[in-house]
Amino acid sequence: MSRLYRALMKPALPPSESTKVVPLTCHGHSRPVTHLDFSAVVDDDQYYLISACKDNYPMLRDGITGDWIGTFVGHKGAVWQARLSSDAGLAVTGSADFTAKVWDTYTGETLNTLQHSHIVRAVAFPSQPRPTTLATGGAEKKLRVYDISRSAPAPTPATPNGSTTNGNSNHPTNDGSEPDAPSYEIGPGIHGGTIKSIVWGADPNILVTAADDKKIRWWDLRSRSVLGEFEVDGSVGSCEMNAVSSYALLENGNTEMTDNNNHIKNNSSGGILTVAAGKNVYFFDGMATRQLLKTIKTPYEVASAALHPERKQFVTGGAGDTWVRLYDYEDGKELELGKGHHGPIWSTSFSPDGKLYATGSEDGTIKLWKFCNVPYGLWR
Repeated sequence: MSRLYRALMKPALPPSESTKVVPLTCHGHSRPVTHLDFSAVVDDDQYYLISACKDNYPMLRDGITGDWIGTFVGHKGAVWQARLSSDAGLAVTGSADFTAKVWDTYTGETLNTLQHSHIVRAVAFPSQPRPTTLATGGAEKKLRVYDISRSAPAPTPATPNGSTTNGNSNHPTNDGSEPDAPSYEIGPGIHGGTIKSIVWGADPNILVTAADDKKIRWWDLRSRSVLGEFEVDGSVGSCEMNAVSSYALLENGNTEMTDNNNHIKNNSSGGILTVAAGKNVYFFDGMATRQLLKTIKTPYEVASAALHPERKQFVTGGAGDTWVRLYDYEDGKELELGKGHHGPIWSTSFSPDGKLYATGSEDGTIKLWKFCNVPYGLWR
């Protein structure tokens, strides 16, 4: 498998060639940053970054400069996860207030408020512009899929303070959004712990979940059943799909997916599922159930990990320290150590063009780290 991945990726930069510059620090949050998510590249090579935070207020930023664009106001509890649609037109957030919310990123308006009976830890959109479905999971241990193209009569769910709320399809929720959308549960009773991450890959019929029972599971939306599972060694810190395509090479050795410089031509046909758990980082084929490409063991507890979209390198955020580390994918050697945060790093993510990566920390800040040898963004 390593041979196929080597054929796909650009060579890693030697540490001596890597331009180490001071990272940009994005302030604004007042409590730990729990999750970061970049959009795809949209008009004029622009992309965006959304952050989830325990201060209740997810924020939208310019992905290149880190400049603040807006704050989504409406949650009444810590926000555990936030994601953007591929076109950055919609955002979805999951919160300790027992709701997931869908937002219009142009107006900041809440479009849907989806009530749950416990903390929502994980949310996901399918990889498409203006999606009409989304998935949620959390402390309920239930994987739900919603149709957000239409609203439905809302049930009477429990709220964090024990009270109940009543809703129906003719009345909006208190924040002006539409009431709960139609939904269905997949695999009731199978998750043995809180669902901490949901990933929707290139195949719209396949979902991946990572839970506190140390299991990564692949789900078929058509049969609403589990396709397979993999047990990791340690508590799951992060589980994300990184846009690196390997599926065509796996199937038939086709090398047309890379150009003469070994850049990836098309990132939409697979990707690599990157999982941080315990002291290990796992890499799975994004289009094949349970197909483990590689496991790299580190000396440290890993809270988050992200694979570069083109180069054979990945970064990790520490759970027990305050540092971000750059590793070589092939031999697992540590190449660089990034210092600047003052708390564990709960989220790491490469930009869609691979020219920077972002980290979100317990210290309440987001940092952008330059990952190219040319002037870029605010690094001139």
